[in-house]
Amino acid sequence: MGSSRTFQKRAIPVIHMHLSIILPAKNEAAAIGATVEKIHVQLARMNLEASAEVLVVNDGSTDDTAAVAQAAGARGVHHPYSKGNGAAIKTGARIAEGDVIVFMDADGQHDPADIPRLLDKLAQGYDMVVGARQRGSQASVGRGLANRFYNWFASYMTGHKIEDLTSGFRAVRADKFREFLYLLPNGFSYPTTSTMAFFRAGYSVAYIPIHAAKRIGKSHIRLLRDGTRFLLIIFKIGTLFSPLKIFAPVALLMFLLATGWYGWTFITMHKFTNMSALLYTGSVITFMMGLISEQITALMYKDGS
Repeated sequence: MGSSRTFQKRAIPVIHMHLSIILPAKNEAAAIGATVEKIHVQLARMNLEASAEVLVVNDGSTDDTAAVAQAAGARGVHHPYSKGNGAAIKTGARIAEGDVIVFMDADGQHDPADIPRLLDKLAQGYDMVVGARQRGSQASVGRGLANRFYNWFASYMTGHKIEDLTSGFRAVRADKFREFLYLLPNGFSYPTTSTMAFFRAGYSVAYIPIHAAKRIGKSHIRLLRDGTRFLLIIFKIGTLFSPLKIFAPVALLMFLLATGWYGWTFITMHKFTNMSALLYTGSVITFMMGLISEQITALMYKDGS
């Protein structure tokens, strides 16, 4: 006798967990004090102030970032010199005491009032919840267009809709995030790497809509460096998830071009040209590179701790 059952995702309680809020900071003296104070106000509203820590990783600042953060009530960790945003994230994740970690920018862009929403979503059984910036929250039109392309390309690679690949405002389960510390770069693309790693490992990722305010102080990102970063992120998306999804279409295109060229030269000149041979060879080599890259990527995720 058959019976129908309704299966629901079991909620994993977060509210009783020890929470760590990590803010990587470099020369953020103008914003860090107010940001930390707002976080403490929000934690008090959530009755989590006693079981939560606010950790500011000072990435070699040359201003009073460290002193201002500590005066506002944050626990401070210091890099003797600037190692990069990703390096600060890794330092914070290694020493964080919480079972759940919330990552935020120190420049005032992220609203601490969104922290409960991140945690509520995480409690529904997810391993990572990302604050997806809505239209109008991007720093510039160019960067907004670039992020839309990142999201589209990453969605194609993973087969899941990715609403904001590069957002630095996210809540994660600490044990799962630490599995991928060895993969994270020292630069600014840690959100991309961690998101793709979670999808690759089969962990659950969700998004909530947020509005990012205009940053306080001067941005550390430059136009030329942004352009290079754009290309590197595209390459990283492919190599971190499924290289064959990039190499196979290119190999197929080269094969079709070779076949088309051969057909045209055979009809017009009745011969097989070097160009056709080069394209056919290139298509095979490209496909084999994809297969090898796929195996290397699989090894990257095998016992990565």
